[in-house]
Amino acid sequence: MVEEGFKRKLAAILSADVQGYSLLMDQDEEGTIRNLKTFRRSMTDIIQQYRGRVVDSPGDNLLAEFPSVVDAVKCAVEVQRDFAERNAELAEDRRMQFRIGVNLGDVVDDAGRIYGDGVNIAARVESMAEAGGVCITGRAYDQVANKLGLDYEFLGEHTVKNISTPIRVYRVLSHPGAAAHRVVMAKKATGTKWRRFSIVAVVLIVVAAVVLWGWQNFLGLPEPVEAASVEKMKHPLPDKPSIVVLPFANLSGQTDDEYIADGITNDIITAISKVGSMFVIARNSAFTYKNKPVKIKEVSEEFGVQYVLEGSIERSGERFRVTSKLIDALSGNHMWVERFERKMEDLFNFKDDITQKILAALSIELTVGERLRMYTNQTENLEAYIQFTKGIHYLSKWEYKENTSKARHHLEKSVDLDDKFAGALEKLAFAHYLEWMMYWSPNREESFKAYQDLSKRAISLDASSAFAHAIQGRLHRHQRQYDKAIAELTIALDLDPNNSIYHYNQGRNYHYARKPNRAIEHLKMAMRLNPFFSNTYLINLGQSQHAAGHYEEALHNYDQYVARKIKAREEIPWWVHYCYIFAYLELGKIDNAFQYYQKVSSMSKKYGLVPWAMQWLGYKGSDIDRLLKRCAPLLKMAAEAQMKKKQ
Repeated sequence: MVEEGFKRKLAAILSADVQGYSLLMDQDEEGTIRNLKTFRRSMTDIIQQYRGRVVDSPGDNLLAEFPSVVDAVKCAVEVQRDFAERNAELAEDRRMQFRIGVNLGDVVDDAGRIYGDGVNIAARVESMAEAGGVCITGRAYDQVANKLGLDYEFLGEHTVKNISTPIRVYRVLSHPGAAAHRVVMAKKATGTKWRRFSIVAVVLIVVAAVVLWGWQNFLGLPEPVEAASVEKMKHPLPDKPSIVVLPFANLSGQTDDEYIADGITNDIITAISKVGSMFVIARNSAFTYKNKPVKIKEVSEEFGVQYVLEGSIERSGERFRVTSKLIDALSGNHMWVERFERKMEDLFNFKDDITQKILAALSIELTVGERLRMYTNQTENLEAYIQFTKGIHYLSKWEYKENTSKARHHLEKSVDLDDKFAGALEKLAFAHYLEWMMYWSPNREESFKAYQDLSKRAISLDASSAFAHAIQGRLHRHQRQYDKAIAELTIALDLDPNNSIYHYNQGRNYHYARKPNRAIEHLKMAMRLNPFFSNTYLINLGQSQHAAGHYEEALHNYDQYVARKIKAREEIPWWVHYCYIFAYLELGKIDNAFQYYQKVSSMSKKYGLVPWAMQWLGYKGSDIDRLLKRCAPLLKMAAEAQMKKKQ
């Protein structure tokens, strides 16, 4: 008799582990952990896509259950295909070679955990799989044999530990780099079929060309715009499809519609930014064109991108009219123009439609993980969405206390309206984190707890959240655990590779970890993705360049920082003068260094030159003697100047 609270059920169980995991850990513990997290995140994405759930994931093992054995086997094959592609980018001795076993059996469910022979058999079958392979039990085979178009190899009956009845075992025939069903179909294809397919493909291409020509000439596709020039671009054109999504215009004149227009823009940017094979300009830079007249040529040349998306919304009663168009700025041609009307309740669908059209037009093929992550974090509650977009509006200006407070207010409303809205939960968590970090909260302990609780809720709804890893990385940096911070941001950037803020934070992590060249890479990428970057990017890049020994380049960025401050009529912080002092000392320009030393107040000098340089410019303890020698002539000049004043 099963105890109260337990229940039995029939389930498909997937068990996976890494072959040679102990050896990988022995050779490079931190690198192995980072790789394992990345692979496990991808596996979780795929499991969720096939309607499964992860039950447990201790060490290098992972246990998942599915209501359908068909889905479980399809998932296992897709996981191995995805992992083969990921492993191809790793050194041979660093590859994560997973073995997967699938069984259909009876299990006991205890509050989400599963136990019993069904689980044990899946684990035993997994151990029979080769690295990168999948094995299934006879019970699983009986259900999928004629349903998936796969081939199988019977491995015989095996007696496994603690199971009295021998188990039939089958190997799913696949090879690295391709899903098994694709391999089998390729084997079965004949030369005749291939030639027939080629003829059909040519016909389809011709038809598509005719349709495109007719669309442009007879269906009113807009006239080409003035083409942009690669030579006049302010930034080098990326070697992959590059795009800026301009803020959608609100033609209704209603305030809430303004937020909806901004939200649509933000959602499209957020979705396509997760695609690693694209280059996407950050929201902050794109929104500098909000409510401004736009010339596609100038936008393209300003941002250094090939494609520009622009659009508008207009409300008419309970319907929205939406127009969007994608333009190839280098040719000046419109790739497509979409005009349609949608009911209010269909508002969320056309954002996905536009995103799909962008990817199709640019021939972008998504990975399974990208496809899944692209449509997470969403809500279908219009009012919750409006409150969310208001929160994002204020959160984008978080440098001011009152804006963060307003953002939190609107995000709280959004969560109240839809407590399953993962995007609102994670942004609300971030608002609490900011109030904790900036000492804006009257009770920092409560703010930090709210951040933790909301983050956990968001992650439970969206296991592929890049935000969760990014914010955890920030916390590790505050605690000076820089290697852990780097590991978390690495995962965040795997999930959201075009996020300029994540690149910026990774740059700071590497700077504090005394790896300035890696810091420079990420800071420059952050600035490239967000060309209208804040002043902070310049001073931080300069400090990392200083740490790498590029003193002239550091001075150039300090100059740009100061010029911006002067133009904005803002005060220049005292520590900026310290940046100049050490750059000039390293270049042997004592007089220049002394000029800046004189600008530093006596109170600021109490911080001490050497301790400040070690904390902010990447100097190590072994550099103290050299630093003291560098500072000696400067301090001597300062003492002599002080003596002259007294005389």
